[in-house]
Amino acid sequence: MNLPPLIITTQSIFFRIFTILCALFLLDPLLKKNAHAEVNAHSHNDYEQSRPLFEALERGFGSVEADVFLVQGRLLIGHSVQSLKPHRTLESMYLDPLRAWFKAHPDSSQHRKPLQLLVDVKTEANSTWIALHSVFTNYSDLLTRFESTNTIKQSVMVVISGNRSVELMQQQQPRYAAYDGRLEDLTAPTPRTSAFMPLVSAAWPSFFKWRGHGEFPELERKQLQAWVLLTHQQGRTLRFWGAPDELNTWRELASAGVDWINTDHIVALADFLRTQPRPVQAPRTP
Repeated sequence: MNLPPLIITTQSIFFRIFTILCALFLLDPLLKKNAHAEVNAHSHNDYEQSRPLFEALERGFGSVEADVFLVQGRLLIGHSVQSLKPHRTLESMYLDPLRAWFKAHPDSSQHRKPLQLLVDVKTEANSTWIALHSVFTNYSDLLTRFESTNTIKQSVMVVISGNRSVELMQQQQPRYAAYDGRLEDLTAPTPRTSAFMPLVSAAWPSFFKWRGHGEFPELERKQLQAWVLLTHQQGRTLRFWGAPDELNTWRELASAGVDWINTDHIVALADFLRTQPRPVQAPRTP
């Protein structure tokens, strides 16, 4: 059995995951093809769209992503330091428009679950988290709040990715953002709670050789199904970045039940997902 490369770290972890994956593969006849819709779509680097945020919202996407840099106390949006502009802030591009959107669309059917706002931190983790939390407290009417034993759901759930300050985030009470985990977190001796870590993201090229051409190798398909099942067993959702952003890969991700299909091509993915069987419910949230 060719196991995902990440899990071959220590003998104990190898044995534990080997056992889990073997058990999951035995469930192959029971694996169901999950129905997907636009709400399963994730707008990667959303700020590079011609109409950031609104291209995704108007097509019913359930998740959008913004790269954030802390520059002189301001949270600026962009792909690189060179692309940053003073007026393109997290507040002006995402938080304020989202507040206005949900006030105008209180019964928005595609967002019965909170919209996921993935904030990919590009600057130092601790200082950026402190700045983010300070801003988030001004949007308590909009953002899902995490307390010691409760989650108070609002229209938007922020998830912090990239440079993440796990210690400061765990200490923060209340907290207006969740933590984006990695596949290795699923096999930790003491896994973080799904309320703290509702999302797991991974780099597709680190686990799969297939690049969207020809048939998806069956062994890799089973590995993908195993990661999906393991993630869902823990009450989390799964996203891959760096996967081929085209029809064949979208079809495989949807068939395997990957919760979030990552794309830079909003219109094309929305058109594809509209042809899929309708889901019973939106992606899982804790």
